[in-house]
Amino acid sequence: MPQSTAKIVQKTRIQHQNQALILKAALEVFSAFGYRGGTIDQIAKKCGLSKPNLLYYFKRKEDVYVAVLEATLAEWLEPLRGLDVNGDPIVELTRYVSEKLEISLKNPQASKLFANEILHGAPHIQKFLKGPLRDLVEEKSAVILEWVAQKKIAPVDPQHLIFAIWAVTQHYADFSVQVEAIMGSEPKPDRTRKAVIELLLRGLRA
Repeated sequence: MPQSTAKIVQKTRIQHQNQALILKAALEVFSAFGYRGGTIDQIAKKCGLSKPNLLYYFKRKEDVYVAVLEATLAEWLEPLRGLDVNGDPIVELTRYVSEKLEISLKNPQASKLFANEILHGAPHIQKFLKGPLRDLVEEKSAVILEWVAQKKIAPVDPQHLIFAIWAVTQHYADFSVQVEAIMGSEPKPDRTRKAVIELLLRGLRA
């Protein structure tokens, strides 16, 4: 490999690593202090980079914040994108609910940060909600309606089914303090998964 090419590859890898460090630190800062309370200085200190180095990757605090939210949404929506109209509906929806719940339990900070953004009117991601997110929900609603038309599942409003899945799976992250107070400990993933799938999908079986 030519020396110049090696330098480009190395720089790209370092940039990728630094961006990942910044986003991880930013998630911790913003989930603890909110958008207004979090600062670039706090993020730089937490990820071990100088402030000028951080600003090389993200010019403003808002840019970091939006990047964190976009990364969160990308991870959350990937399982929904996978709903296959040719698959067995209960199998497909069980997979989706399981993966969505696992994401929420694994990374509650991201769920809480997103919930806080929504509660404040989603000022930083309105375009995404009304654009790509709406388009994806419409696409997957069509998949669910096709299953209904083929009598593979009971009639259901697809948008409200998706909303219900989001609400239930994210509850365990957004209200973790309440859940743990009532249950006496962190919810056991297997028990939670079984209960949530049964509650959400029982009425859909044809």
